[in-house]
Amino acid sequence: EKQIPNAKAFPADLSDPKVYDKLLKFAQKQFGRIDILVNNAGVNYRGAVTEIKEDLGQIIDLNLRAPIALTQKALPYLKQNGGGAVVNIASLAGRVPLPDEATYSGSKFGLRAFTLALANELKGSGVTASIVSPGPIETGFILTEIDDVPPLVFSQPMSTADQVAALVLKSAADGKPERVIPLSGGILATVAYLWPGLRQLLVPLLERKGRKVKARYKAKLAQGG
Repeated sequence: EKQIPNAKAFPADLSDPKVYDKLLKFAQKQFGRIDILVNNAGVNYRGAVTEIKEDLGQIIDLNLRAPIALTQKALPYLKQNGGGAVVNIASLAGRVPLPDEATYSGSKFGLRAFTLALANELKGSGVTASIVSPGPIETGFILTEIDDVPPLVFSQPMSTADQVAALVLKSAADGKPERVIPLSGGILATVAYLWPGLRQLLVPLLERKGRKVKARYKAKLAQGG
């Protein structure tokens, strides 16, 4: 709120469906209308499925069920204004399976499929639905758990939160169904998805590259950088 004077915060646990109506009514009251819904909240527990102690259902609740339910409840607000946009934040892990992040990957595959299907449903309504799928982003989501992040993640160039935010704004403005960042990662993910056999050949090479990049990041963090 200090950085954006007109912004209003509404702290909420989106794994609790009871807060959705309260959140939307708060926004409607504060601003008089709702034009854009950005579903960005997410969680991840890294590691092999058989080794993770946390409830993996929490990943599905927050990464998939919450944005679907919020979108359903927000659409009437958007439509009553004559138009608007829903922008969901997925991941490149929603375009190509990511080992040791199986549930996270599954939740993002689901969110991507939901968004693209919804975009078709909403044609002609004045409301658009878009998905933004970033690769690794240089935030605490990755860097504070760097030891547990698979090397494959580091094989792609890091993006910044500002770069992703810019794509969100573009998507809300033009309604383009899907954007990825970095573009090179999106191309590789598409190739890997279309030709699984080729993916099996590419993954070891990308993991080797990722291990080197990960080591550099760990060294930088150790130095306080």
